[in-house]
Amino acid sequence: MNTSSFRFCNHLRLILCLTSILSSCTFTVLAQNNFQGEVYSVAAYVWPSCHDEPMSREALWGDGAGEWQIIKKGTPRFEGHYQPRIPLWGYAQDNDPIAWEKKINAATDHGVNVFIFDWYWYGGKPFLEEAVDKGFLQAKNNGKAKFYLMWANHDADGHLWNPYQYTNRTVLWPGAADWPNFKLVVDRVINQYFKHPSYFKIDGQPVFSIYSLTDLVKGFTNITETRKALDYFREEVKKAGFPGLHLQGIGHGMETPFLLGGKDGGRLTEGRSVNQIVSDLGLDSVTMYNWCASSGLQDYLRYGERAVSLRSKWDATLKVPFFPCTSVGWDNSPRLLDAGKESIIHLHSTPASFAAYLQKAKDYADQHPQQKKLIIINAWNEWVEGSYLEPDMLWGYGYLEAVKKVMTGTYDK
Repeated sequence: MNTSSFRFCNHLRLILCLTSILSSCTFTVLAQNNFQGEVYSVAAYVWPSCHDEPMSREALWGDGAGEWQIIKKGTPRFEGHYQPRIPLWGYAQDNDPIAWEKKINAATDHGVNVFIFDWYWYGGKPFLEEAVDKGFLQAKNNGKAKFYLMWANHDADGHLWNPYQYTNRTVLWPGAADWPNFKLVVDRVINQYFKHPSYFKIDGQPVFSIYSLTDLVKGFTNITETRKALDYFREEVKKAGFPGLHLQGIGHGMETPFLLGGKDGGRLTEGRSVNQIVSDLGLDSVTMYNWCASSGLQDYLRYGERAVSLRSKWDATLKVPFFPCTSVGWDNSPRLLDAGKESIIHLHSTPASFAAYLQKAKDYADQHPQQKKLIIINAWNEWVEGSYLEPDMLWGYGYLEAVKKVMTGTYDK
């Protein structure tokens, strides 16, 4: 090779190298601009009911499609009422890893980067676990998103989940867990989930959310004994090599006390304030599952304003981080055969309205720089409750596009 050719080759190599570097930098900058460097963790709840498994087939949904069986039976209760809800992607099983690959791509393409799986434990074994275990975790692209568990430790109500089969409230399985079951839960979630590289953590600590603190305390009789159980959980997590455990409590409604409401709440709190309960249980944060009771509101904007008011109360009360939650909507009429217009959020229930309240949640996160920028959405797929981001035949990708606008900073306030 002569000198000129040698110099030309070197120049060409340099140009190609620089082009590659610049292209990589450009892609990185674009990615950061798209979702602002992924500073925000946008998490959507997953209700894992739409697949076939032995416990639910025997006790609830016998046709092999899981809760799609109930969702398909939705009927309009008034003119313009959107029922049944029809998924744009069809009635896919939520334990199907191929279906989950589509879900993960759609979510992360629009700014949702964490899934929170409702996780159940009844009668000494897991219930509806396959959506996370055989669905999400077997998807080839699960590394694109994080996930964590919310222990949905409430009673399983047959009437709520299948009113055609159970005409009155029927507790199929109690949610409260005793010591032997709690130890099984701890071992399972640590070894089967916390150790997965996609498990969501805050400051290196796996996040574990608990839906019903009331049922948790009922399982151990009182708050003092419950704290012993949670301390055991923390120690087991540290033995597994983690710096600690981030325990997240779910708050419900505007009743006092916020955390341990319901008919047993007053007895179980033993006169403690909200912050005493949080401290005595050792909770690290609080959030909500959804915007709570909607009866009589009908209008999504009224529903949202009530939720923002409740958020302000949490913010003023708590001494631990509160992570904001935004609901997509509310319509659980497929479960309530006598539900009327007054119990359904149907006015202004649009992607544009949802975007406005998601923006408020993002603003809240920005106003609390000392805590993780975690924003929670109810839900990814609560089809039976009319609160889902997944595309449907009415709005298409409208709700996912709303998330994208807000999280890329292109939403026009």
